[in-house]
Amino acid sequence: MKKNLYIGSTLAALLRSQDQAVHAVTRASLPGLLADRRPTGHVIDCIGLTGDFRTRPLDAAEAHVGLVARCLADLRFDSFLLLSSTRVYARAHTTHEDAVLAVVPADPSDLYNLTKLAGEALCLADTRATRVARLSNAYGGGMPAQTFLGQVLQEGHATGRVTFRQGANSAKDYVSLGAAIRLLPQIATRGRERIYNVAAGANTGHAAIARRLHDAAGWQCGFAPDAPTLVHPPIDTSRLRAEFGPADSDLLADLPALLTAAEDRHADH
Repeated sequence: MKKNLYIGSTLAALLRSQDQAVHAVTRASLPGLLADRRPTGHVIDCIGLTGDFRTRPLDAAEAHVGLVARCLADLRFDSFLLLSSTRVYARAHTTHEDAVLAVVPADPSDLYNLTKLAGEALCLADTRATRVARLSNAYGGGMPAQTFLGQVLQEGHATGRVTFRQGANSAKDYVSLGAAIRLLPQIATRGRERIYNVAAGANTGHAAIARRLHDAAGWQCGFAPDAPTLVHPPIDTSRLRAEFGPADSDLLADLPALLTAAEDRHADH
């Protein structure tokens, strides 16, 4: 939950800084909003369960499917944008938004993708202005420790060492949170398509991250013996670029700033 809460709170802060009227809805306040049936304007659904979905499968289904169904049924909105994930491409041969997606229900790792895709299907079956943003791995100051990068930075600041639990040749796409929250309101209010990949469009490898952390912070970075190699498919961002421009992101260039932000938080604690 914390990753999406982080994205939602950061997005709300940006919109308020632009003098936009923002109603930040929590799980506690959502039932009242649904019961009121008042006009809600533009809705961006940031609710989600990430790192612990394997141990909380019913909560994952409720967050990704049940709450989406209730919002679509009861909210009177101008537009509805569901935040999904580029994880859904894990077994795909292509990462274009119209790709055929494969899942294995018996694989616990696919539970996240299955529930996200079910939520997407509900949105896409709705004939109103409903859209889906498949978000890549977002990074920025204040990342929760449940994320891969958040955990790496927390471990490094605590010990001066980082042990990666995925192989050196592992790689995935990372999108700047600043770029993502700039693009999401535009997609929500005027997107011409129904689904958008919000991603950098190029993978960054674990080995490169380890070298950058060593150079910038002096941390000793290593890889656990027999760590699995996980390479995410590069994300196709041609649709996003054609309509809204790129989600300009360079994790390696931004790592020193992330280190500073994480160090300040570590010192405060």
